[in-house]
Amino acid sequence: MNDEVKQRLQNTETWTRVLFMLLFIFVQGGVKFLITLLAVFQTVSTLLAGQTNTQLLKLGRQLAMYDYQISLFLTFNSERRPFPFSAWPADTSGYNPSDN
Repeated sequence: MNDEVKQRLQNTETWTRVLFMLLFIFVQGGVKFLITLLAVFQTVSTLLAGQTNTQLLKLGRQLAMYDYQISLFLTFNSERRPFPFSAWPADTSGYNPSDN
């Protein structure tokens, strides 16, 4: 093994990132499960009440944005670690569900 590869394998920044990636893989599984539960609950709520729950819409957008941030981190498209190492994705102004 040449010295360059050996140096790269000993880079603690990369190994630290790998540990965070493993953590966020598990977190993302939980987030996807929550999104599924939220979708089911929103469907039932809409069937019973005749309209969507705006608080659930907001939570759904935030969870979707969080899932997206995790995906960006896992695929090396972002160096920014998602929540709880950065702010919760509260800016949902980029999407309006009434836009068709």
